[in-house]
Amino acid sequence: MNNIDSVKDCYGCGVCSTVCPKEIIRIEQNGYGFYEPKITESILCINCGLCIKVCSFTQGTLSETNPIVASYAAWSNDEQVRRKSSSGGIGFELGRHLIEEGYKVCGVRYNPQQNRAEHYIASTIEEFIPSIGSKYIQSYTVDALKGINPEDKYLVTGTPCQIDSFRRHIKRINIEDNFILMDFFCHGVPSKLLWDKYLSDVEKTTGKVIYASWRNKTTGWHDAWTMAINVETQGEKVNWHDSYNILLKGEKDFYNSRYSQGDPFYCLFLSDNCLGKACYDHCKYKYDRSAADIRIGDLWGKKYRNNKEGVSGVVTFTTKGDTALRQANCTLIEEPFEMVAEGQMKAPAQRGKLYEKLNTFLHNEKTGIKELHNLVMKENKKKKQINRLKHPIRTLLNLVKKIAK
Repeated sequence: MNNIDSVKDCYGCGVCSTVCPKEIIRIEQNGYGFYEPKITESILCINCGLCIKVCSFTQGTLSETNPIVASYAAWSNDEQVRRKSSSGGIGFELGRHLIEEGYKVCGVRYNPQQNRAEHYIASTIEEFIPSIGSKYIQSYTVDALKGINPEDKYLVTGTPCQIDSFRRHIKRINIEDNFILMDFFCHGVPSKLLWDKYLSDVEKTTGKVIYASWRNKTTGWHDAWTMAINVETQGEKVNWHDSYNILLKGEKDFYNSRYSQGDPFYCLFLSDNCLGKACYDHCKYKYDRSAADIRIGDLWGKKYRNNKEGVSGVVTFTTKGDTALRQANCTLIEEPFEMVAEGQMKAPAQRGKLYEKLNTFLHNEKTGIKELHNLVMKENKKKKQINRLKHPIRTLLNLVKKIAK
């Protein structure tokens, strides 16, 4: 195989389209609602192989595997930035600092006209503001990546798989020195079909949605937090899911919903029943595995559990990334990596029991978000009932073992 034509259900990073010298690779959504490449005029393909060389999906290893330089609990020193960000505002502060140093930033914003997240290039701090906050849908990258001038300096942000492929591209043409790359602790990306059905239901009352904030802090960083006891290990496990608070503003009204109150989008997304196939089968970027200079995310865990403003977990993998971070307008507290990454996934998500059924329903235009949500809620209820039966048995077995010792 010398071109990308037979690659299906990939990361959808779009770098193959960016490097194609004949400009015949288009990135479009497949039937499952995820981006993948398609060669539009195969007769024009010159079999140069560049699309495969930059494709991290087809490679067994990462383009870069650096040891950790440092790990931090971190937050912006600007109260307004911290309030608007999903956690501590480190992504924005790093971008703001680098723009002031003459860099441009290739970040992600929400495009309400096309109901999608998309990469774009910001040259000023004002242009960079729409990138604040997490976007919990797959981003379209191609237009922005094609707009990058290799002679300029950039901060490029994205999912770990997007960054890995982009690293292969800039290494190939020897321009790595002009770039700082930042990814994040990634759960996986849900189907665009799920987001479309969700919007279709919300817009019945709000009108056309013109603004989306997936981790809005109107109720604080944590809506609430709960602590459960892991029966097998007798260890504490902190559940931070209550921090997922979505705010959508429409032309007629606004919509505010929380995971802790049963928000359909978050319930379906976090059920792991509708992620991309690559997220289950080909993700090699969990925990400390990254091709970026910097990785950011929420700092879950017991130490900062009472914080209401937001704390970022930050890991630097290169001296270049660490130096840039230290120059940004942030508070940095060096912490062990295990604490910074507490609560983050160490392995790819596993398909939920409803994966096949939900994907069939996602294709069905007549099936609404509420029907999908009801399926997941029924499955969750079954799990809770089973766990209630298991826990007393496990507790009794543990007690018997202790007595036997």
